[in-house]
Parts: sequence; structure tokens; C-alpha cells
Amino acid sequence: MQSGWRYRLVAVCGATLWIAGAVFVANTPLAQTLVTAIPPLNSLKPATLSNGDLLDQITVTVVVTLAVLWPLFKPRPRRILDTIALTHERVFVTAAVLATIGYFDWSSRLPRTTLIVTILFLGLVLPVWFVAIRRRPSVSERAIIVGDETGIMRRLFESATVPILGIVAPSSVRVTDRQQRLADGGVTIESAADLPRLGGLSRLDEVLVEHDIDTVLLAFEHPDREEFFGALATCFEHGVQAKVHRDHADNVLVDDATGGELVDTNLEPWDWQDYVVKRVFDVAFAGFALLCLSPVILAIAVAVKLDSPGPILYRQTRTAAFGETFNIYKFRSMVANAESKTGAKLSEEDAGETDPRVTRVGQILRRTHLDEIPQLWSILVGDMSVVGPRPERPELDMDIERNVEEWRSRWFVKPGLTGMAQINGVTGHQPAEKIRYDIQYIRQQSFSFDLKIVVRQLYSVVVDVGALVSERIRGR
Repeated sequence: MQSGWRYRLVAVCGATLWIAGAVFVANTPLAQTLVTAIPPLNSLKPATLSNGDLLDQITVTVVVTLAVLWPLFKPRPRRILDTIALTHERVFVTAAVLATIGYFDWSSRLPRTTLIVTILFLGLVLPVWFVAIRRRPSVSERAIIVGDETGIMRRLFESATVPILGIVAPSSVRVTDRQQRLADGGVTIESAADLPRLGGLSRLDEVLVEHDIDTVLLAFEHPDREEFFGALATCFEHGVQAKVHRDHADNVLVDDATGGELVDTNLEPWDWQDYVVKRVFDVAFAGFALLCLSPVILAIAVAVKLDSPGPILYRQTRTAAFGETFNIYKFRSMVANAESKTGAKLSEEDAGETDPRVTRVGQILRRTHLDEIPQLWSILVGDMSVVGPRPERPELDMDIERNVEEWRSRWFVKPGLTGMAQINGVTGHQPAEKIRYDIQYIRQQSFSFDLKIVVRQLYSVVVDVGALVSERIRGR
């Protein structure tokens, strides 16, 4: 079992050799003959190439495959079946990328027969390789406490069954009465007051590597803030197990908070590749939608202006990820200054009733979701995503939070134009049900999961628009 940078080095070097070997084997006459002998592939011709072509193919395949395999290079403890499943998933993505490259007339593309043999070879050897070198889940031997709340730190220390080497915390946090120099094998600390401060939160990366840490105990006063999520992401990046105290376990972080005093977190921050893909999709979706809907936007603007006095757009402050705020814009669907007397409150229409503040055009906009179109701009500039928990106004967040303790859990991810709650018809009038769907999304989030939600939402919009048009036709 390897760990830390050694695991990364072994994983990358080994994968590179296997990939290069796969392309070399795939180009041998024997492999070419065998693959073309398969009945469905009889029409394919065996590939022939020069040494220069082989080098180009190996280079392209290695670069593409290593980029796709990036999550497997993280030294995170994994079970055998999880490792095999993740490897097969990434090999499949590699096949799709290489096939896309092969669609174009590039000199370095892989012929079909070569691609088939290469992917089959990698699908067999890479799972075995990553299983052989993976970090096994095991009982940790070296741990630190990371956070900003001294009371939680003391509780974690008292509950820990492994040696605690020290704390990583802001300079303002002091749990120690005296500093101790850590020996190579660690030191025996008998009370929380003896814990040495190993550095600030910005040095967490260095501390994990320098002291070869196996486990981090998280002791943050506000686990819905960016500092907490940043520490969690750093732990996953280095393959370090992150634990929280059972009494401070948020349902979004753990499946089951029963058992011992310390429980494992199982919320894995998105890999950087997923972030890039999600952001590219957000920009492409928002930009394309704004371009295609420009005539509709103009028509709605005119209709809103003619229907009632007031501005065309309505601006609201909403809660973003980690409790920050941002401004969103919607087509005005209510009379001007609708909340001047009542203050911020949920619309009665969300509960299936009639809201007298909603205008005639506003009723159509709300029913067809067209009032949300300006939020595409918020997606384009990065304040929102296409998919995520719907953002609420800060004052409503505070009100709902009094009755739904887990409400802040939805702040772990960027808010979205649509989400699990929206496609299941759940509104802000059902906060307990809404947070259940939001937590489900945070746990299952992936690009493919986002696409499923977008498809369902678009289908719902088409159905709503169709129903409205049918009603108008019958009304005539």
C-alpha cells in the first residue's frame, strides 16, 4: 500500500506504462488479426502503421487516458469493488474521448481496430493495477484536529481512540498552554491543553504531508462555511479520512450518525474535472439559451411593461454557496413594490392558492417558468449553476432555519436554476421535503445526474406551456 506523493508517483508511472503497452500490443499483427476475426468486426481492416505513427498514437492515448484517470491518482482509501467500478467508468470515458478524436482526420488518431484492442486491454489491466496499489481502509494511527472551535476540539480529543499530534487552526484559536516539539514517532499528549498548534488552515496541505497524517477530526463552529468545505476537500485530495463528532454530524456529511462518538464523512467534494465540465456546461447552456430566447425576452419585456406600471425586471438578494449572497433578476410578475407592506414572504401561488399581487402577465410567466429567464445571466457570470438547490432570500432562510435544522446543508453547493425539488414539484412551502431533495442532490451530484434533471425540467416546461396553450384555445 502506498500513500501520499508516493502513491501518486506509482499510480501515474504504472498507468503510463500500461497505457503505452496497450497501444503497442493493439498494433501487433496478432492482435489486429484476432479483433478482425470477431464476426461483428469482420468488415474492419487490420491497421498498418510506421514507427512514427505508433509514437503519435501512444502519446495521444497516454495524455488522454491520464487526464481521464485523474480521480484515481488521489491517494484516497478505496474498497476493491469501488476501485474496479471507478476504473471501468473512466476507461469508458477514455474510449469516448479517443473515438471522438478518431472522428476527425488527425494523423495521430487510433484506427478502430487499435482502439478496440486498447480499450479492452486497459479495461482488464487497469482495474487490477489500481486494486493492487490502492490505499486500504484501515484504522488510522496518526491524527490531527482541524477547526476553529475550542469546545468541539476538546470533545474530539476526549472521544479519539488514536494519537492526536496537534491542531491546525487560525492563529486566534488557542487550546494549548505550551508548545511541544513533535518527534518523528509522535508524542503522547494527555489533555487537550497540551495540543501543539501545527499551523493555520492555509498550511493544512503541508501538515498532512509533513506528519504523514491518516485522519483529520473536523472541529468547525459553522460547518456550512467555505473554511470547513475547503478543509474537507484538502483531506480528500490527500487521501486522508475526515471525521466529525456525532453530535455535530450534519446529515449532508454522513449517512448514519449512530455508533461511536466519531463518525466518518462521506461527502466527497467534486473533482476539478467535474467542476470544469459543469462550468463549461453552465456557460454553454446559458449562452445558447439567451441567444435562442432573445425574441421571447423582447416579447416578455414589452408585455410586462404594457400590463402594469413598474420596472421590467425585479431584483432580489439570494443566498449563495457557504452563506454568501448575490443578486438575481427575474421578469416582474407582481405589481410594483409588492412586498413594501408585507415584507418578504413566499407566494401563495406556490401553495396552490391565488396571490393577488401577481399580475395577468405574471400568472402566465410563473406558470410557464418564463419569469426565470433573466437568471440565465446569473449562470453565465458564475453566481448560479443550471442545476442545484434553488436559492432563497436570506430573510426567508433565517425564518425556515428555525424549524428545519438542516436547512443550511443546502449551502454546500452553488445554487441552481432547477434542482431535485423543482422537478418533483416541491416548493418553499414544504421546507422539510425540499431539504430532503436538496441533500439527495448534494450526495448524488455528478454531471450525468445534472443532465437527467435538466431533461426532466425542460420536459416539464414544455408540458406546462402546452397545457396553457390548450386552455387558451379551448377558452375561445
